[in-house]
Amino acid sequence: MSWLRRYISLSLMLVIGFMAFVLFFNDNSMMAGMEYATQVRDLKQQIARCEDTLRLYRDLNMRLDTDPAELEKIVREHYHMQRQSEDVYIFE
Repeated sequence: MSWLRRYISLSLMLVIGFMAFVLFFNDNSMMAGMEYATQVRDLKQQIARCEDTLRLYRDLNMRLDTDPAELEKIVREHYHMQRQSEDVYIFE
């Protein structure tokens, strides 16, 4: 028991207790940091997916502004519009 008093003092116990509090129980603990890192990674993946979608819609918008054939194709397919002399049949 004397070796315990020799190597483990009150100040060492306080330092170990403080480090345990900071690492595990604090708002900025190690576990919370790992959780935040996971959230950051997920959000970066979501941003990448949204940027791909944004690129697709920007390209479509540019094509609609410059190509009348593309505009007609989109209007006919999505909005079922027709010319005066046409009949449109929708198959699903």
